[in-house]
Amino acid sequence: MNPQAEELNKIIQAKHPVVYDLLSDKGKNIFFPKKGILGQTADAKGTKINATIGAAVEDNGSPMRLGSIESNVKLDPSLVFPYAPSYGRPDIRAKWKSMIYEKNPTLRNKELSLPVVTNALTHGVSMAGYLFLNEGEKVIVPDLFWGNYNLILNHAYGAEVSKFNLFKDGGFDIDSFKTKLAEGGIGKKVLILNFPNNPTGYTPTTNEIKDIVKVIKESAEQGNKIVVFSDDAYFGLVYEDGIEKESIFSFLCDLHENVLALKIDGPTKEDYVWGFRVGFMTYGIKGGDAELYTALEAKTAGAVRGNISNAANISQSLLLKAFEDEAYQAQKAEKFDIMNKRYHAVKEAVKEEKYAEYFTALPYNSGYFMCVQLADGLDGEQIRKILIDNYSIGLINLNNVLRVAFSAVAAADVKELFEGIYNACKDSKQ
Repeated sequence: MNPQAEELNKIIQAKHPVVYDLLSDKGKNIFFPKKGILGQTADAKGTKINATIGAAVEDNGSPMRLGSIESNVKLDPSLVFPYAPSYGRPDIRAKWKSMIYEKNPTLRNKELSLPVVTNALTHGVSMAGYLFLNEGEKVIVPDLFWGNYNLILNHAYGAEVSKFNLFKDGGFDIDSFKTKLAEGGIGKKVLILNFPNNPTGYTPTTNEIKDIVKVIKESAEQGNKIVVFSDDAYFGLVYEDGIEKESIFSFLCDLHENVLALKIDGPTKEDYVWGFRVGFMTYGIKGGDAELYTALEAKTAGAVRGNISNAANISQSLLLKAFEDEAYQAQKAEKFDIMNKRYHAVKEAVKEEKYAEYFTALPYNSGYFMCVQLADGLDGEQIRKILIDNYSIGLINLNNVLRVAFSAVAAADVKELFEGIYNACKDSKQ
């Protein structure tokens, strides 16, 4: 093992042995290289002639660039063309951390790590798998989950996706969740909680969140060591009263010494910048302090360094400019209003009684999506194709559950969409 990895491991073992036990073999072996090329480059910062880093500069010392690219970017070249740090730019890391506190009042006075920048949420989940999942270990997910978890965690890292039932009686199935968490006896547990959920668009109620947190705490008190990946891709998009608006991370980050909470989030869906590819990983655990978090940040940055080197500088710069713009909050509220109207258009449309013959809506209240469960005897793949061929409507079929991305549908078109589903179901029976 590299001495720099050993140094980080000693810090983590001394500060919080549970965190060390939760790390995968890769997680224990990874480190951010302070020596070698990166360390020598850092030492040379500020020198008159700096021939360390593998980037080109103009004779005046500014980043070398092509005018055909520079002419299309308003930002200062220093914020666009050079590499960003593997940790992410310090300014946007600090800003995002402050925004996490603003969005989640329960976090007040709770100590968290500084977020590490990833190449958006997918990369964040992958880095979480790298750091905390060994081949053959189980990761607990709901039975309705983002299919990319399979590709990232199962096919890439060899982890086994272990599912609990998401819904019961129109709400979160807490009994199934509790049973799944208890499977396999006392030991290491890894789980992903994704609210608002993809594909269903469901966020638990405030009381349901309390129940979920209670189950996790009881499991930790029994001796289980638990790491929770909080996939907050659709954070903030809640359209009903009584639904928890804070991330479940807020209630887990200091819940118990045996529970490590990892918030994986970013502006992709929140701020409508899907192509920017910027995300964040933030840690919290009861008893965690700056020294522990610094070591975890170093391991995370090392994983990023060894995977993609660093996230795009220009995206981080553009986002920081937006976050500091006085019009940002008003613009975000305007887009939320559009999403909210689309959600309520869906809610009104699915009231049509005739639809019950062929499909029923699964619980939904937030995010980008909602799902309809097809009646027995219907073939979701057949209906998906009929919708495209006969009605020019595109949906996703998930084993006879149709996912509707109402985020991409104008409120005025929602009624036509559901009429199309109804008619396609009717067509398939003929």
